[in-house]
Amino acid sequence: MFLNPLKPAVILAPMEGVIDAPMRQFLTRTGHYDYCVSEFVRISSHALPSKAFKHDVPEILQGSVTSSNIPVLVQILGGDPTLMAESAENAIAAGARGIDLNFGCPAPTVNRHDGGATLLKYPERLEGIVRAVRDRVPKKFSVSAKIRLGFDDPGAVYENSRRAEQGGADWITIHGRTRLQGYMPPAYWKPIGEVKQALSIPVVANGDIFTLNDFKRCREETGCIHFMLGRSALGVPNLALAIRRELGLDLITVPSPLLFPDLDTPGEWARIFEEFCLSQPSDKRLKQWTKYLNKHHPSKGFTWWDQIKVLGSHEEIVNHLKQLKAT
Repeated sequence: MFLNPLKPAVILAPMEGVIDAPMRQFLTRTGHYDYCVSEFVRISSHALPSKAFKHDVPEILQGSVTSSNIPVLVQILGGDPTLMAESAENAIAAGARGIDLNFGCPAPTVNRHDGGATLLKYPERLEGIVRAVRDRVPKKFSVSAKIRLGFDDPGAVYENSRRAEQGGADWITIHGRTRLQGYMPPAYWKPIGEVKQALSIPVVANGDIFTLNDFKRCREETGCIHFMLGRSALGVPNLALAIRRELGLDLITVPSPLLFPDLDTPGEWARIFEEFCLSQPSDKRLKQWTKYLNKHHPSKGFTWWDQIKVLGSHEEIVNHLKQLKAT
């Protein structure tokens, strides 16, 4: 699977411990996303076999697409080029459509173990990992990379992005913050645009796109036509639809499309939450999702979050949502 340099795209971001396979299945039912990226698969002391990828990215078992036929790329994370390359090859053998390399995770535990954003301090190593993976993965499959502006120096983005391109990345996604910034606002989009001008491969813009106006400013500052949504995909579920319309993109045809209400309508949201709960093995993801809605949705009206977060069981939440739905 390759990103078309000339066709805009809206992409669902990987979010470790949040946007897992069931959440990807649910969110892509809207037809708002062109593709999504899996949570990272950690490569540490040994290369992972094909069966590990089938377990960690279950969409592989159904053609590397969600139930709505939206492609899923497999993201891997690690610091050893040989192990990363062998693992990538095994992922492709398992059925992956493409490989995304994680050089952006800011988690301290990951960074202490030579993974994620810590590689941004070593451009030559970053390039070596990209090249090793690209050399082992057949050309018909994409290899992309996700980076930040830098580890602690935002100026590092220029060399790291150039190194990723030299290593053979088909495109890169740039989150507009350093690892040191974590997710503290604001994201800086201007450097993303400067990188886009300097490279010959597509650049995907990522970070702090929570409203349509944010999107328009990001597009203006970066010149990008490809955008990745993470926290806003959860907090403002219809934002991707608004962005698609602004980009002149049609909705992707999906079976049984999922429609989110635009305003604070508890009965409609309760219906969606109930359906979501019934598709989940536990209440954890629902609580996470509702927290993002409560924080980022423009209506700021998800007052039932305070009621839901104290409930202890899946059954209690479903029953509570049924009561809300009836009111």
